[in-house]
Amino acid sequence: MDNSQQPNLDEIEAWLLAVADGRETRNSADRWAQRWVTDDELSWGDVEWWALNLLYGIDLPAGPDAGFLHDEFQVRQWLTELRARRAARRATPAV
Repeated sequence: MDNSQQPNLDEIEAWLLAVADGRETRNSADRWAQRWVTDDELSWGDVEWWALNLLYGIDLPAGPDAGFLHDEFQVRQWLTELRARRAARRATPAV
């Protein structure tokens, strides 16, 4: 996944799906998202910003001896919600 150009929603969704499917680690997704979230010169749509901020922090631990703060089920829920938000945005006429 390219790290030289600002990602679009397809690429952000691909990262979330890759984590959900186990093809990318949570740590790598967090680091990828951090690069974009912390760049103050970029402008984002609401859905992109929401999804990036889910990825940025996806590797947070629930505690010293626990798993992740956000479990696999929640990651899949985020993916479902991302797709719903995306569909709603497409259905909303531009003003």
